Amino acid sequence: MIAKPVFMALSLFLGTSGAETAQPAQALASSEQSRLGSGQAGRSTHLTADSPIQDLLQHPAFSGFAPLIMPRHERAVDDTMLIRDFGALLPYHTNVDPEVVVAGLNRMIDDETAGNTVFHDIYTAEQKRADPSLNETGLFFFRGKAGAPFAVIAAGGGFSYVGSVHEGFPYAAGINAEGLNAFVLRYRVSQGRAAAMGDLSAALAYIFRNAGQLGVSTEHYSLWGSSAGARLAASIGSHGTAAFGGEPLPKPAAVVMAYTAHSDYAATVPPTFVVVGAHDGISPPAAMQRRVEALRKQGTPVEYRLYDDVGHGFGIGSGTSAAGWISEAARFWKKHALISAATTTSESR
Repeated sequence: MIAKPVFMALSLFLGTSGAETAQPAQALASSEQSRLGSGQAGRSTHLTADSPIQDLLQHPAFSGFAPLIMPRHERAVDDTMLIRDFGALLPYHTNVDPEVVVAGLNRMIDDETAGNTVFHDIYTAEQKRADPSLNETGLFFFRGKAGAPFAVIAAGGGFSYVGSVHEGFPYAAGINAEGLNAFVLRYRVSQGRAAAMGDLSAALAYIFRNAGQLGVSTEHYSLWGSSAGARLAASIGSHGTAAFGGEPLPKPAAVVMAYTAHSDYAATVPPTFVVVGAHDGISPPAAMQRRVEALRKQGTPVEYRLYDDVGHGFGIGSGTSAAGWISEAARFWKKHALISAATTTSESR
């Protein structure tokens, strides 16, 4: 069962974008006509849980970036595997609901069919020629209300893969249901955490530079991450983008962290929303609780959720006690963004 806000988000909030489509995986995409068909009819064809992964990789709506939807774009998989078995490709994740996976993919198909660019390069062609590993990167854009703030979401995978289909695209759809914009980051896993940190910094710089075309506000943005992705989000929240070689940008208005043992934090940290499962053997609740206590001690607003029926990598928590946490976290973000806005207005007088 999928939480209602996520289902609602999958059919709402289509917008426009003037940004160019991405090119990182074009060399990997087949130039032959897909069995799904070319043209508008094939482009709008929805996937199902019983669709083979071949249909995802060859879908006309994903032309040029389909391999980057996969956990490891360069790793060969059995393309006859059904999407309902996608969880087998996500060893650090649990509760992988094929209907949730399919809903996120079909949302992107609908956006592309409507003429709205989903995938965006964060690096230039020149940068990618100089460093081919940058071809592993990009942003998937899920449009919410035009002019609303944005979130950037970094899925987990132990820096060995990126589980966007489970805890990236579904998060973005839930955030859209709250009227907010969302980007899902595809970061490098071939070079470890340092490279991934650089990718998140570059992604934020890209959004700030192109905010007008994208139709998003750069004020009071948030960072969301799960497991390894939460390390990225929390690090920017603590230290800012310049600390990781990026352009100096404002810190986020809120950080949302799911199931990570990340312990580093600065003296000033944005309001933080934290979730973890009671049966998490990879990032035990005790590690999350220590962070929560430390942040609260220094005055950081924190909301903490411990769910008693899930383990590590539970995603949106469909069918569990964690269902609905995306909406709660988005409302936490909106609450503290308003506080931040009021403070800024007061101090500027």
